[in-house]
Order: sequence, then structure tokens, then C-alpha cells
Amino acid sequence: MPTSLIPAPRGVVAGDGETRLTERSGLYAGAGTEGVGRWLGAVLRAATGLSWREAREPAEAGDGIRLALAPDLGPEAYRLVSDRTGVLVEGGDAAGVLHGAQTLRQLLGPDAFRRAPVRRDRAWTVPHATVEDAPRFRWRGLMLDVARHFMPKEGVLRYLDLMSAHKLNVLHLHLTDDQGWRVEIKRYPRLTEIGSWRARTKIGHRASPLWDDRPHGGHYTQDDLREIVAHAAERHISVVPEIDVPGHSQAAIAAYPELGNSDVVDTSALTVWDTWGINPNVLSPTEDTLRFYEGVLEEVLELFPADAGPFSSFVHIGGDECVKDQWRASRTAQEQIVRLGLADEDALQSWFIGHFDGWLAERGRRLIGWDEILEGGLAPGAAVSSWRGYAGGIAAARAGHDVVMCPEQQVYLDHRQDAGPDEPVPIGYVRTLEDVYRFEPVPAELTPEERARVLGTQANVWTEVMEDQGRVDYQVFPRLVALCEVAWSELPAPADRDFAGFERRMTEHYRRLDALGVAYRPPAGPRPWQRRPGVLGRPLDGPPPAV
Repeated sequence: MPTSLIPAPRGVVAGDGETRLTERSGLYAGAGTEGVGRWLGAVLRAATGLSWREAREPAEAGDGIRLALAPDLGPEAYRLVSDRTGVLVEGGDAAGVLHGAQTLRQLLGPDAFRRAPVRRDRAWTVPHATVEDAPRFRWRGLMLDVARHFMPKEGVLRYLDLMSAHKLNVLHLHLTDDQGWRVEIKRYPRLTEIGSWRARTKIGHRASPLWDDRPHGGHYTQDDLREIVAHAAERHISVVPEIDVPGHSQAAIAAYPELGNSDVVDTSALTVWDTWGINPNVLSPTEDTLRFYEGVLEEVLELFPADAGPFSSFVHIGGDECVKDQWRASRTAQEQIVRLGLADEDALQSWFIGHFDGWLAERGRRLIGWDEILEGGLAPGAAVSSWRGYAGGIAAARAGHDVVMCPEQQVYLDHRQDAGPDEPVPIGYVRTLEDVYRFEPVPAELTPEERARVLGTQANVWTEVMEDQGRVDYQVFPRLVALCEVAWSELPAPADRDFAGFERRMTEHYRRLDALGVAYRPPAGPRPWQRRPGVLGRPLDGPPPAV
């Protein structure tokens, strides 16, 4: 059983025998691990039906489970020892203890991931072994787009649980876009009253003739988001909110037309966008717009406190795909360029982003944005999500900025998983499970100092063609499992990675995903109900470019 662990640990020494956990087994959580103890007790009581009495001292746990901090271990590192005395999980911090507890669930078998006992008479055993482990990268993330298709709160909480089970620790939550505004801002109620609903939705790629004529939308109340952040923090996951500016903003302009370039287009006639692609309606680059978004961000900072996790100081401001045609035609924008002494519209966007860079820094927060924000220069504390390829991340690291590597050609999980005709709504390049497993986040041309700027990696899940939880599951899994191993484990160079061994371990892991209720893509291809015959996609042929 220790050989089926995912992600692959740094060291496993198998012993002889096994520890049997029974109604007499206790659970002891030492100082600093109490939160992990509450979580582990809850999931194990549900899955096993055992009582898991809370022990006040280590000896009271008997042959059960003991959780403790260990000063010789680093951040997020853990050591799990199962022997005749029971199971000891130690961590360099509480996050490390949680990661060790997730490994313990895997050692108990797939049924440990269920919410109720399958069989009351089964024996719960842990093979004798010592597992020592620590992560390769600090930032191990998933970007979830809830703006294009809204995911109800329960779905986000579920994804946090799935992330924790895979030792991921950053949820990048894409909350606003042209197609919907998902966060309640009490100062500006029309953002959700108007901006969170669209009248209809394009089915498939934007060239598709198909429409869903039902209104689509929804938003998270401020208490919903506080609950999401608290749920994440209990699992040692940082939530990074994204409020997209100055492009991808038609939903906000539909709610507050004065935010748009009203001297160029009739912004009062704009509605929440119902199709996909790059939208020409962008924010007007004025002081009034800056004040409006400062008001938005003041509430966002309260909802996403900086002390909720190691990366909770970050706020993502988008900055990508800002079409500047309206700025070129806008007298207001052109006067702003002259007033500020800027060279052109690209410099105007840099000024816009730079304002919020400074505004966030004054409040002890850090700006992160898509790699377009490099154009025009960045303040030293800003970080970059490199999505258009490796080039943006390389440039950012060489300029002294922290980087999260998430190139679309490698880890955009909305891209299709196979070239076959049954693949639902095929988007982009074929990215198989093996392709993701052989993804390397750190470009070889970086120097050791520059490599240290790579915080880590994340998979991005854009939901234009994912209308419900089942479709998200299908696109995300099992490829997110490969990404979690890339982000956590010390793997060889891509060509030397043991993908056959990973596939063997996945045989057991599919049973864990089944127990968790994940509607993943089976290795043999989509099940009949996972297909979308007749829905137009946008497949790209051949291998993706290395850019």
C-alpha cells in the first residue's frame, strides 16, 4: 500500500506487519495540531464508524493516532510512522501534520475517503511503514473560474476538500469577468443585482450556433466568502481573489455604465455578456474608476484577510487581454495620457495597474496579475502569473519578480484530453495525463537565483464550456492529480519521469476519486453521459508551441 501514495513522497521505508485501528483506538492532537485533530477525527468518524475518542495525553491514544509538531522538520514537511505502538504523524507545522494525515487516509484505503461506513464489519489497518516527505514548491495551486459559469458555494467548499486531499495549498478564485460578477460589494449593490446575471449563454465555442436561453448567474454573499476562506484556512489553503481590471469588465460596466468609455460607446445599453472571447468593452482609465475599484478592494481585503494563509496577502487584479481600441478613440483616455505624460495606451494600462500595485502595498498586500502586467514595468513587490507560455515568467524572474508558472499550453485544464471525436466540446491542444505529468514549471535557462523566484505552479480551469460540476470534474480530473505530483514531489527531468509507475499508482487513486464522488475522465475515454455530441469547440492540432 505505501507504494500507491500520490503525490509520491520523498522517502518510504516499509516495515513488517500492520497497525489495526479499533473502537479502542484514540486520537491525540498535541499542541499546535488541534485543528488538524478536529478535522481528522471528523472525517475518520464519518468514514469508519469508529468513535475515535479524544485522548488528553499521547499514551491515552493507545494503539491509535498521535499528532505532534516536530522542530526538526521544515514548513509543510511531515513524518508518518506506523508501527506496533500505533500511528504517529509529525509535522514541521500544522500544515505538515495535515499533509501527513492526508497520507494516512490513503494508507487506510479508498473507503477512508467516504462520508459513511460502507461495511460495519471491516477491519481498518495501516501498514507498518515510515514515510518522510516535504513539498518541492511553496505555491501549489488551482485557478477556478466561477465567473463564466457560477459554481455554488458548496461546490467551492468541495473543491477545497479535493485540493487538500492532493496537498494543494492555493485556490485562485476568479470572481469577476465580462460574463458575471460573483462577489457581493455592499457599497455597490448593482454589481450583483445586475452584474451577476446574464440573460442567456452561448453553448460551446463562440462560433457555435447553439444557445441556452435560460438566465444564468449567482454570487457569493460576503458571509459565503468568509465561510470559504475559513474552510480553506482549516485545510491550510490560501484563497487568492481575482478582481479583473481594466479588461474583462463588461459585467461591472453593465451595472455601473459610468465605468466604461461612454464617450465612445453607449455604455448604458451594455448588458452582462452572453458569449465568449476577448471583449472590447474595457474600463475608462479615469480617477473616478480608480476610486470605484478602491471601494471594491476595501471590501475584498476585509473578506480575504492577509493572515489566513501563507499566500493570503496576494490579490490578483487580472490585467490580461485589455483591448485598447476604445482608449484610442476616447477623448477622455487621450487627455489622461497627455495629463500623465505617458507615451501611449500601453503605458496607460501600466499606470492603471501601477496605481493598484501601490494602493495594495500601502495596506500590506501584494499585487499579482497575468503576465501582461509586465508591459510598462512593475513595482518590486508585484508577482506574475505566467499564462501565455514560459516567456512572461522568465522575464519576470529576471526582473526580480516572483512568478507562478501556469502556461496555457501545458496546464490549462479546459484544453481537451484526447483527439478523439467523443471528447466533449474540444478546446485547445491535446493535453493528456502524461503531458501534464511531464510538465516542468522551472525553465532550464534560469539561473539559480532566478529559479528561486518561481514560487510554484498552478493549473487553470476556465469554465466557458463547463456548465456544471460534472463538467468541471471531467476536465480537472485526473489531470490535476498529475499536477499535484509535479508541484509536490522531487521528480526527475520530464523525459525521465516514471509515467508507467504513476499510472500504476493511479489505479488505486481512481478508487479514492470514486469514493470522493469525482466525475473524472476514465482512462478509456468519456462515458456516454460525459460526451457533448454536436457542440462546437475550438481544437488546435499538433503539439503546443514552447513559448
